[in-house]
Amino acid sequence: MKVLHIYKDYHPVLGGIENHIRLLAHEQVRHGFDVTVIVTSESSRTEEIDDGGVRVIKAGRWLSLASTPISPALFACVRRTPVDIAHLHFPYPWGEMAQLLCGRARATVITYHSDVVKQRGLLRLYEPLLWQVLRRADRLLATSAPYVQSSRFLRPLAGKTTVVPSCIEVERFREPPADEVARLRRAHCPDSRPVLISVGRMRYYKGLDTLIEAMREVDAVLLLVGTGPMEAEWRGLAVQLGVADRVRFLGEVSDAALPAHYHAADVYVSSASHRSEAFGLTLLEGMASGLPAISTELGTGTSFVNLDGVTGVVVPPRDPAALAAAIRGLLADPERRARLGAAGRERVEREFSVPVMTDLVLRVYREVLGKAGVQAGPGTVRGA
Repeated sequence: MKVLHIYKDYHPVLGGIENHIRLLAHEQVRHGFDVTVIVTSESSRTEEIDDGGVRVIKAGRWLSLASTPISPALFACVRRTPVDIAHLHFPYPWGEMAQLLCGRARATVITYHSDVVKQRGLLRLYEPLLWQVLRRADRLLATSAPYVQSSRFLRPLAGKTTVVPSCIEVERFREPPADEVARLRRAHCPDSRPVLISVGRMRYYKGLDTLIEAMREVDAVLLLVGTGPMEAEWRGLAVQLGVADRVRFLGEVSDAALPAHYHAADVYVSSASHRSEAFGLTLLEGMASGLPAISTELGTGTSFVNLDGVTGVVVPPRDPAALAAAIRGLLADPERRARLGAAGRERVEREFSVPVMTDLVLRVYREVLGKAGVQAGPGTVRGA
């Protein structure tokens, strides 16, 4: 089976969708599929690389507008790539238009990762074409049932939407080196205070201003892993609120070092403030590391991942007092933390592993190819 993934960026660009695509593409190669990924290049030059058996075409980029890379070369790359399945990863309007106008796939699947939240003005212009893209797709994939019901684009198309949760490499987060975990704990918290951790790109919708404000009422150290456009402002806020000595901005942490950072903490906190936080892969990572999770109720997949009272605590968004109370409650009850953390780890292993996600996606591929009159075997398409 020939599969094409289309999005704007790919590894080594860091991000939840980028990681998701790479995990899925590698697992599909392991199943014997012929996998191509078409994204945009960091420069104006089109290049092709091999990433562990995944053919990655990076189409030359002209410029970026509203976080959308503009690449006429991407249309030509899509036109030159006949495949059985085109798998789009929304939102990326340029890629969706390339597939709509130039695609040569037998069937089209779209993973709807998130509504367009910030660029509402541009969405009004794109909306008529977006409806065409969604209606013409053979199947839509959503990462959680709550997101289907809360999205005005997915809800009318629920009949052609299948829930396929995102995933992580669970085994990475099981048992990092104990000496490295202890070293991190000593380095960041020499006075033995509890440790909180939050991981992700520092974008507006992560709501870290709420978490930083909550730290005024929490006797703990907060580790913030990641960088992004809001970092300078949030560093300034920590100073302004008098908590800079307990809020550690660690910057980017390598994939190899990340599990030990989770294990050095007592609680994982996601303070996301807007629907752009559609799922919460770092919630999964924290839970896979055995941490109880605190997250916010956004009407998205975050409360599907972190079950209130089962794997952690869910609080209202943009409410520092409620967030602080939830943190204090968990820190004061080690037995509860252990119980919620163990339940979270078991939930991730059971429902959010790479093999589980891959099997669900491949089942969808075979269904849509069957409706197109193509018989799909494990790694090939007969009758092509």
